[in-house]
Amino acid sequence: MKKILIVDDQKGIRLLLNEVFSREGYKVYQAANGVEALNIIDGKEIDCVMLDMKIPGMNGIEILKRIREKNIQVPVFMMTAFEGEDILNEANQYGMTKYFRKPFNILDVRDEVNAILNK
Repeated sequence: MKKILIVDDQKGIRLLLNEVFSREGYKVYQAANGVEALNIIDGKEIDCVMLDMKIPGMNGIEILKRIREKNIQVPVFMMTAFEGEDILNEANQYGMTKYFRKPFNILDVRDEVNAILNK
């Protein structure tokens, strides 16, 4: 069973993604902040990360950077309500797989993640 980590400070987004990916047969972990996310990554073998860019404390770019510093090369899908070119370029430098602009179509997100994880 493949494992997905959802990192978002908005509980509603975490619950929605949890429901969708659980139905798809994935084991889903949730984190509300960067510290929780990194603790889960340290303790579990994760196959994919769904990561919000704007999280209080440690933002998504910093979390992505720390994931890569651990030499973890899983697909990372960024979620953002903001589409600034600078932040997207920085995310690309650290190996972002794709980004979804909020509000996103949950079926598109599901299909994109399934396509990457089921290659």
